[in-house]
Amino acid sequence: MSFAADIKPLFREDDRASMDFAFDLWSYDDVRANATLILERVEDGTMPCDNAWPEEKIETFRGWITAGYPA
Repeated sequence: MSFAADIKPLFREDDRASMDFAFDLWSYDDVRANATLILERVEDGTMPCDNAWPEEKIETFRGWITAGYPA
């Protein structure tokens, strides 16, 4: 598992643009620094704002966190 191959593709261009005021969803450092907050938001369905993630995407993101945020 890696950020470039598994995590960055979870975020669409629109997701990135929507969150650009706070952090860059295509930046490893930004996503790692905000991973807990992002996970909370995707779990409760408030992120992305237009369509909740399916459970498999949430599991991928959660697994990346659990694995220690592999680059």
